[in-house]
Amino acid sequence: MRDADPFIRRLERDAMIFAAVATAAALALRPRQPAIAAGVAGGGLLALASLWAIRSSVDAVLSRLVPGAPDNRPDDRPDDRPDDGSTPTRAAAGLGVKLAGRYALLALGAYVMIVRLRLHAIGVLIGASSLVAAASFEAVRTLRRP
Repeated sequence: MRDADPFIRRLERDAMIFAAVATAAALALRPRQPAIAAGVAGGGLLALASLWAIRSSVDAVLSRLVPGAPDNRPDDRPDDRPDDGSTPTRAAAGLGVKLAGRYALLALGAYVMIVRLRLHAIGVLIGASSLVAAASFEAVRTLRRP
């Protein structure tokens, strides 16, 4: 994968740190209820998967709209720009379907975690909030810089 934006890398790192600390805290505070800690970890995975879905969709849209836009997709993936002369509208519809499919998979993942695996729903919510916490930490860091 090509070099990602340092801001996005910090968000990813901080979100993983928050999810790990929150998982450890949930396990320390409620050792007899490991479903809460597992829910936090699962929610963190969902949040990072959501970030990946958004990033890859935005990168794909930008690579189509702006000719010189950086392409952060993996180098081993073939370029999915249409070579057969298909219209930009059709390509945009394909991107929309991919984005909707990614979010459908995220919703399915949340369903499986909460209903089938019986992970604690509040734990999943705390883990899914890891990106919000990471963005808040980054905002505080930015405001504190001279």
